[in-house]
Amino acid sequence: MRFSQLTAIVGCTTAALVAIAPVQAEAATFQVQSGVTSVYHDLNFLSSIGLNLTGTNNTVEPITSNFLVGFDILPDTNFTFSDVGGFTPLAGTIKHSGTVTFNNQITVGNFVIDFESTRSVNNTSGLVLRDTVSLNTVLFDLSIPEPVAFDSKNLTIANVKLLISPEFASILGNPNLTGVLGGTARIDAQVVPVAAVPEPATVPAILAGGVALLATKRVTKLRKSAD
Repeated sequence: MRFSQLTAIVGCTTAALVAIAPVQAEAATFQVQSGVTSVYHDLNFLSSIGLNLTGTNNTVEPITSNFLVGFDILPDTNFTFSDVGGFTPLAGTIKHSGTVTFNNQITVGNFVIDFESTRSVNNTSGLVLRDTVSLNTVLFDLSIPEPVAFDSKNLTIANVKLLISPEFASILGNPNLTGVLGGTARIDAQVVPVAAVPEPATVPAILAGGVALLATKRVTKLRKSAD
């Protein structure tokens, strides 16, 4: 009986090992830690829609002189992405400090960039730029970033178009401005790797691995008893 039990257990162990064989290494996950987001606006265009830039506060130098203003990425940023396809947003927000004032009366800033998959339509990426100071709404939908440069420590997202959001167009009193180019941005960030959560498809394989380990231990125990 012992040997028949041993045969059955070995068979189960083999099946379990076959079940875990197709498992592949998961894509790495990274989190934005610090950096600068640089922004350019055509001041003549802004003036034509009633927005005259009259001041900035707590901003930094943009990454290059091609941009008007820079915003520091804050340490409590929790934006994560994977390296699938070079760059795939996952969750969280990129938080910034710094404000700009228009017409000496409207101040917006302390912007956050986050990901809303439902807004991934036409040429938009699902990434949005939101004001958290006064309007507390999405100001711009971000275009699909191209190009994206990533070397596991530094992330550069260049040539991002800032497309006026439906919410901002409504505030400006002109719904026809929705989707109109309102500026460009570039994100230069330092990133760190973070532990990835196993995808649902890998869970059964992990469980199968546990079963295989237990079966192996039982086989070893039965062999010792047989001897």
